[in-house]
Amino acid sequence: MAILKIARMGHPVLRQPAAAVADPASAEIQRLIADMKDTLADAEGVGLAAPQVYVSQAVMMFFVPPSRTAADEDDDGVPLTVLINPEIEAIGEETVGGWEGCLSIPGLQGYVSRWARIRYRGLDAKGQRIEREAGGFHARVVQHEYDHLMGVLYPDRITDHARFGFVEELRRHPSAID
Repeated sequence: MAILKIARMGHPVLRQPAAAVADPASAEIQRLIADMKDTLADAEGVGLAAPQVYVSQAVMMFFVPPSRTAADEDDDGVPLTVLINPEIEAIGEETVGGWEGCLSIPGLQGYVSRWARIRYRGLDAKGQRIEREAGGFHARVVQHEYDHLMGVLYPDRITDHARFGFVEELRRHPSAID
């Protein structure tokens, strides 16, 4: 397969809502999924949405490493999951803040509030229906990737821009991230 170029903040593909996928089993979508898997692995990220590789289609993927698993989830993490035409909804009104980065915004991180628990549904790479509940980092990464399908980037959700900056500087000055 192929490693695709990742769109960076400023490119219009990242700001438009992605189109629904009509045929998840099509060769075009299957090739896109395979290329996105290679691209995600090469970039050493935990999630990727099709608009990030210049394709405005509602396809996203993510995984949760065991080290980022919430207490109420499987200790083995969440395996690589492909979601086509996803939907998400909050479970309750609780939100939680956390630091986020993005392959489309290299070198920067920001503190973003997200729903603490969500339910998501969509189709997997084989067109089979998926529905899950998620909390912790799992919920955060799903919401982050879903935002890409809506044309939203994480800096749009930052409420305190004093908690947004270059990773290198934030690590050098830990008082900036407290």
